[in-house]
Amino acid sequence: MSDRYASFARSGAGKALVKRLGLPDPPKLRRYREGSALIEGPVLVAGSGRLAEGLAAVLPTGTVEVVAGARLGALIIDATSIVKIADLRELYEIGHPHARSLMPSGRVIVLGAVPLAAQSGEDYEAAVVAQALEGFTRSVGKEFGRGSTAQLVRVAADAGVDEVRSTIEFLLSGKSAYVSGQVITVGAAEVGTDSDLSGKIALVTGAARGIGAAIARTLARDGAHVVCLDVPAAGDALAVVANEVRGSAYQLDLNSEGAASRLVDHLKSRHGRVDVVVHNAGITRDKTLGKMSPEQWDQVLGVNLAAPVEVTRALLAAELIPSGGRVIGVASIAGIAGNRGQTNYAASKAGIIGWVRALAPALAAQGITVNAVAPGFIETAMTAKMPMVTREAGRRMNSLAQGGLPIDVAETIAWFAAPGAAGVTGNVVRVCGQMLLGA
Repeated sequence: MSDRYASFARSGAGKALVKRLGLPDPPKLRRYREGSALIEGPVLVAGSGRLAEGLAAVLPTGTVEVVAGARLGALIIDATSIVKIADLRELYEIGHPHARSLMPSGRVIVLGAVPLAAQSGEDYEAAVVAQALEGFTRSVGKEFGRGSTAQLVRVAADAGVDEVRSTIEFLLSGKSAYVSGQVITVGAAEVGTDSDLSGKIALVTGAARGIGAAIARTLARDGAHVVCLDVPAAGDALAVVANEVRGSAYQLDLNSEGAASRLVDHLKSRHGRVDVVVHNAGITRDKTLGKMSPEQWDQVLGVNLAAPVEVTRALLAAELIPSGGRVIGVASIAGIAGNRGQTNYAASKAGIIGWVRALAPALAAQGITVNAVAPGFIETAMTAKMPMVTREAGRRMNSLAQGGLPIDVAETIAWFAAPGAAGVTGNVVRVCGQMLLGA
């Protein structure tokens, strides 16, 4: 569904009215297109941290000198070595001269240390500083405007440029257009030499339409053979998507008895393994708790939460996910902030977040990463059916003043799935344009 307000706000007459009345001003976002540069404009890497020099050397866009007023495509502040409150002044000294020089759809990335629990009453200051970086970054994301985004990347002490490079490139690129105000942790890992997903087998549930179809297309674009799964009722649409991405279709109701075992048998016999598992299938049965039926509760928890947990457990037990594998869940902002009339849905999506955080350390030794995306307001057929006032509120109440697109969720999942993201696990990244409430 088209965003008529955004189209009007970008017109000549609309720009003047929006400015005069102080209305939301949705910028045109820079999204990835095949053949496009990683980022438009130079990248400034500054700061006293341990990664700045090595990172500047590998960025294909190059760097610029610290010159006040220079037009920048991105500003990267390496604060990994800051451990004292007084040293936070460095954020101001770097950010202040360039606060107004970022190009439209520019990027700000702050690198920080992973906060550690204080071992005595004297070593808590580093943890204080690590958390302060989060407040600074989120505020920048809401302040700079014109489609710019800001992120905090926490880098483990034993991780270096090799581990963080994939994340930096994703955040600099148009692929992260609707990701802002996020905190991402990167740990030490053995990063492979593969540049894409060529030769990989990817499973995408709920692939017949909307976000699931976008995920299937994006993973196929990056080289994967995609097994597209959806319920039998969506068989025709599923076949269209599978044919489009030159993958394969598999019809299965994940809420049915024995579904996980049947899926394991199918993947084992057809492919022998599955390198990327994307749990996208989800349903809503919205009612206030007092009016909700037991069936509405059970259906949502079954599809949205129990199925991902059981399917992953079965795939791991059958040893179908190899080292280097990726497990990716789709949560929701509703699982973080809650939502009226969605106690079942919010519980299921919050459960996905808890599952990711619990499973990640357990699978780290096997070289398997586990992450989740948490979409906010995404323009889909479902959101198009919302009442107009609710839909407009969802679109405008974020730092980018617009809804996201299915491709925004798909690109974030493709980054999680990429070989270079081996050090990214246990993360929940909100694809919400930095919602102003609950995020």
